[in-house]
Amino acid sequence: MLRCMLRAKIHMASVTEANLEYEGSITIDEVILKKAGILPYEQVMISNLNNGERFETYVIPGRKNSGVICLNGPTARKGAVGDRIIIFCYGYFEDKDIRKFKPRIVILDSKNRAVRVK
Repeated sequence: MLRCMLRAKIHMASVTEANLEYEGSITIDEVILKKAGILPYEQVMISNLNNGERFETYVIPGRKNSGVICLNGPTARKGAVGDRIIIFCYGYFEDKDIRKFKPRIVILDSKNRAVRVK
């Protein structure tokens, strides 16, 4: 049996931009993506702590060390600059692999710098 489990999380990211005139997605600093183990164009779920919105989209890598977290296209309506969000990435695992697996959690500060990786 396959189970859908949390694979990676970017915790307490701050939205730095919202670009309505884009075809859709979320842009995330490439360094943050690598720390979390999230690939370009991978599906993510986002939860906005400021307004309670929860939505899915895909990731586009942003400039390294820029701290960019940009809501693009329709997702720009789901949050505003300065909102704090949590980005979740799920994966499917066999029961036998779940016990050995631990999700990678990247905790960010207010400038979107990784302060801790679990």
